[in-house]
Amino acid sequence: MNTFYFEEIEEGDELPAIDFFLSKDGVRQFAKTAGMYFPRFTDDEGARAEGLPGMIAPGVMSLGLLARMISDWNPAAVVKRIGTTFRSPVLPDRNVHLRGAVTQKNDEDHTAECDIWMENDDGERWVIGTATVVLPVKA
Repeated sequence: MNTFYFEEIEEGDELPAIDFFLSKDGVRQFAKTAGMYFPRFTDDEGARAEGLPGMIAPGVMSLGLLARMISDWNPAAVVKRIGTTFRSPVLPDRNVHLRGAVTQKNDEDHTAECDIWMENDDGERWVIGTATVVLPVKA
């Protein structure tokens, strides 16, 4: 995690990937902390009763993980806007891969547009999105 400047990035640069195992216990802990302790986020049977394939991660958890990837990329970056689309439920007890890339630079306001996504081991993108990030400039 190093701070770097707007002038040092290029369109096409990839954000450092984050790969981890998303456990059911981790999702339950997040749901409890966030005040979202509902069956869909805590229990397979409760989630199935709602028509889901099993317990899922809260959408705000996925969004937060993608925002973390951006701050890990550059701690001095300020997320101006982030938006996501949930293409399928994020199922715990699986490997999760966070990815991103710079798609556009704007010299006027020193922002970078980034595509961001969360995928599984098979490359299926569960969550896709974009973020506008303000980066520091050299003095």
